[in-house]
Parts: sequence; structure tokens; C-alpha cells
Amino acid sequence: MNLQDLLYRTKIQSIYNSTDLNVSAIQFDSRKITEGSVFVATKGTQTDGHLFIQKAIEQGAIAIVCEDLPETLQENITYIQTPDSAEALGIMASNFFGNPSEKLKLVGVTGTNGKTTNVTLLYKLFKGLGYRVGMLSTVENYIDETTLPATHTTPDALSLNELLAKMVQAGCQYAFMEASSHAIVQRRIAGLHFAGAVFTNISHDHLDFHKTFENYIKAKKKLFDDLPKTAFALSNFDDKRGSVMLQNTKARKYSFALKNPADFKGKILNNTLQGLEMDFDGRQVWCKLTGTFNAYNLLGVYATALLLGEEAERILLVLSSLSAARGRFEQIVDSKHRIGIVDYAHTPDALENVLKTIQELRQQHQKVVTIVGAGGNRDATKRPIMAEIACKYSDTVLLTSDNPRYEEPMKILEEMYQGVPITQRKKVQIIENRREAIATACQIAQAEDIILLAGKGHETYQEIQGIKYDFDDMKILSELMQKYNYP
Repeated sequence: MNLQDLLYRTKIQSIYNSTDLNVSAIQFDSRKITEGSVFVATKGTQTDGHLFIQKAIEQGAIAIVCEDLPETLQENITYIQTPDSAEALGIMASNFFGNPSEKLKLVGVTGTNGKTTNVTLLYKLFKGLGYRVGMLSTVENYIDETTLPATHTTPDALSLNELLAKMVQAGCQYAFMEASSHAIVQRRIAGLHFAGAVFTNISHDHLDFHKTFENYIKAKKKLFDDLPKTAFALSNFDDKRGSVMLQNTKARKYSFALKNPADFKGKILNNTLQGLEMDFDGRQVWCKLTGTFNAYNLLGVYATALLLGEEAERILLVLSSLSAARGRFEQIVDSKHRIGIVDYAHTPDALENVLKTIQELRQQHQKVVTIVGAGGNRDATKRPIMAEIACKYSDTVLLTSDNPRYEEPMKILEEMYQGVPITQRKKVQIIENRREAIATACQIAQAEDIILLAGKGHETYQEIQGIKYDFDDMKILSELMQKYNYP
């Protein structure tokens, strides 16, 4: 592809040498450079690509895109200086793959909780409506019927555009993707053309990366700020930042809510562990999902489908048959009618939503046993808060290891324990080994009791000191509930 075409729409400060070149590939990882590539030097959280410009040239790069020009410029190399290399990479990646986001209707979903459930439901809904659909999520990616593993909530700009191009090639008419705050700030979605964007909610998370809650809010808001006039912006107006998301956007503004006035209104008619009966703008429907938090997910999905031009009756007919994403309030029931629930809740808000739902729906005689941890090398401020929430809504709490990554598991658990009120410490045990904690919960839980296993959800591994060990919460909980199923 000609470098001039590749640079279309990028912000350029200066150019050294000709841009009338044919380039074979774009790379931001110098180790992947091949002859004829253009190397984009981005400033990441771990390392600065500018340090590898010379290595990229030695491996065959013929053009360099960077924010800071090297002190010495080589005569046979083209240098393009830009104010934001990450943004340039996103735009160039989009150009390189033929701007695939313009050839289908792409909807981005952002928020602290509910992103995966929303995109999964939208994918299943539009498949059920007869379309070819793509999906990009934390759990897995779909190119219509083909499943691909997901490595990040939102892939890097090159991988993202390559996946979208494959969706176009497969005949997909729609694509639904999670837009994480990291990806928005790191400009991984720069250059994409969105047909619409959805805001679910926001609560404290990722402060290890964003440093302040205000920065986190701004990161989410940027998705809406960058929308074109042709797009729609849909926001949850029961969240106190819901209206903030729509400020300054050029897109058409819409809201949904269960409590406050909104363009799309919903009402919970019946909420049980088996599902939800809801009213959407005067139309009643029964859905397989459980809990108030899922009522918001369903209402947001319903509103999104309407904004994409689908008929209400057709939407609700398909929506009533759908199940949630893997690891999202996923249930097991054994012969003693004990209920095991696996949920990805790894933030204070998500954990409280799940536990409040369980408290609302449980019978008086049913005890709640909660197993919860917190990830290492992530926002540490939420650790004591999560332990406090677990105590507030549970009869027994087992604090255990999640993905400790490069931190010491006991250090994380001690920080969590600081949030346990002195009056509730009798109900709390610290069991570092996650399997042992699950086994203990299964021995404690009596007939019809509820076990909540929170934090990892769909993940099938436990990450310790850089190594991912096989660990599937759903599989292990099912196995141990059966093992410790005394008469």
C-alpha cells in the first residue's frame, strides 16, 4: 500500500524524505518488522517504541512514524512526525485494512460493568434476527459463527482492524465491541467509524492506570465525544454520570432508565433466580437473566436494537430466549438444591450488585457463602471495600487468591481483611488456595444455601508470577459441590 494513502487523515507535524513509497505492513512491535514495513513508535505503559527505531530500521523498516524524531536521520528512510503516534497507528491500521468499520454497523459499549453481557446479548440478538454478526469481547471474539480467543477486552489497533476486516469478508452486517477505558485512552479505537455507542454505568476501577476517578470518567466520555453526527449515543440515566457522557457529543442523544425519565423506559415486574419479567415501554417480556443489573443490560440492548432500526416485537421475541455471557451470574444447582453462582464481579460495584440481587431473591432460610479475592498489580484501593461489601451481604465470607500476578497473595488478602468490620470478623476466613476455599464453601453450605464464587467468571486460568495455570471456577465449583454433597 502507498504510504501517502496509509497516512490519510493522520495528523502530521513534519515529513523527512518521500512518502511516495509502497509499504508491505504496519508494525508497532519492532520484533515483527519485515522488509518494506512502516514502524510506528508508540509510547506504551511498559516501554517506549522510540527506543527501538534503529532496530526496526535494521530489520527492514523503510518508514518511521514517531512523536520525537531521532537525533540522526538516515538518508534512505522516511520519517513522519506526529503529535500522537498511538492515534496515528489506529488511523493507519484502519486505512491499511480498507476501513472495515465503515462497511458494517459498529457499536461500542463502555462502562465499568455490563460490557461483556451487553455485547454478548447484542451478538446473540442480531444472530437471532437473521443477520451475520461480529463480536469483540473480554470472553471471546466472533466472526459470525467462528469463535476466536480474546486476549484483551479491546485488542490493539492492528488486531482490531484485521478482525473487523475479516468480519466484512465474512459478510457481517453488524459488529458489537467492548470499548475499555484503557483502549480509549491508548487510542486503540482511533480511526474507527461507530454507528453508535452505549454507556452502561461507572464506578471506581482501574485507578492503578487512570490515577483519579475523574480521569477514568473522561476516558469513558471520550468514546462519545469522538462520535460522528451520524451515530447514536445511548446512556444509562439512572447512573449519576449518565448525562455527563452525552455532553459535547455530536451524535444523536438517547437515554434509558428504570427509575428516572428517559427515552427508553423499563420496569421490573418480577425478579427471581430463574429470570426476569419486565416491561419495556409498555411491552411485557420474560427473560432468562436474573437481577436488577441484568434488567439494565436487557433494557440497554433493547434500546440499541431499536436505534439500529429493528422492530420492538421481533426484538423482544428473540431477547426472551437469550442467556447471559459465560461467567456472568452462571448457576449450578445440585441434588440438595444448593445453588452455586459464578460471576465475574471483580469491582466493588459489581460485587454489591450481585450480592444485593442474591439477598433480594433468596428465601429467609437460605444462607449465602461468598468466596472472593482481588487481582494483583491492579487498583489496590478497592480491596478493603470489596471485603466489606462481601461481609455486609453474606453469612460466611472466604477471602482467597484471585489472579495475584506478581504480588504476594497473602499481602492482597491482608489488605482486603482491613475492610472487614471488627463486629463481622467471626464470619470471615482467609484461605489463600482458591481450590481449598471453594472446597471449604461446599462443606459449609447446607441444603438450598447459595454459594457465590466471584471475581474470575469466564477465565479458565489463574495467573501467578507470570504463569497461567489451568483454573476454571465453574468446572471446579461443580466438581466440589458434587464431592461435598452429603445426605
